[in-house]
Amino acid sequence: MTTAVVGTAGIAVRGLGKRYGKSVALEDCTFDLPEGRVAALVGANGAGKTTLLTVLSGLLRPDAGEFALRPDERVAFVSQEKPVYKHFTPKEMLRLGARLNLVWDQARAEAWLKRFDVPLDRRCGKLSGGQRTQVALAVAIGSRPTLLLLDEPLADLDPLARTEVTRELLAEVADSGTTVVLSTHIVTELAGVADHLLLLAHGKLLAGGDLDELLAAHVMVVGPRADEPPVEGEVLWDRHLDGQSLFLVKTPSTPAVSAPWVVRPVTLEDYVLAQLSITRKGDSA
Repeated sequence: MTTAVVGTAGIAVRGLGKRYGKSVALEDCTFDLPEGRVAALVGANGAGKTTLLTVLSGLLRPDAGEFALRPDERVAFVSQEKPVYKHFTPKEMLRLGARLNLVWDQARAEAWLKRFDVPLDRRCGKLSGGQRTQVALAVAIGSRPTLLLLDEPLADLDPLARTEVTRELLAEVADSGTTVVLSTHIVTELAGVADHLLLLAHGKLLAGGDLDELLAAHVMVVGPRADEPPVEGEVLWDRHLDGQSLFLVKTPSTPAVSAPWVVRPVTLEDYVLAQLSITRKGDSA
């Protein structure tokens, strides 16, 4: 096993593997993530998302494989626990961030806390879960990372705050060119956010690549109950409810169909749920 750090654009991962005793957390995980992209790391609980992010952060050594980052990559990792010292105030957390990071932008970190009305002089242990999340994000953003790893960053936020944080994170990415890997098991959170997909199941990468290209290569065909759709292409998934059938079809172009059949674009949720359903069927076969 080697962990390589060499000149590369974005992240290059080759055959990563990690076990906890007899349990496999990652297995032969391979992908490339171009620089400056926002990658959705998607999978059910236990899929290996946290392990992958922890390995990429350098906090955990893989048992197999390697990954490569740019030599000048500055990595910030916000874990699910949103680690902040409960006896520190947000102001003191930023002071700590300034001491621990070679590159630090105090104004940027303070602006994030001000944007979300986080009191600077209240101990973190007295803040709400959502406010502690904002402190952890402020410290990460203040370090001006070139690679930002976020593990379920929106879990402690209410729906309105999730939307606002997502918008602000995208603005930060656009302004700085930061590469972001954002994990979640709630696919609907990612609509309009990610431009790259990393889909994990049981520690294995099911699909990865440019999100628009992945979705454009598939269509959803809906119509009366049938064994096959009236279009050419590879049927990846099908579902039959009452008198209706749905087919996820991989096809190079949008096919034409006659009523009552309908062809509609594939959403991220369609694609992810279909891929996970295929895996589940394979496990039970």
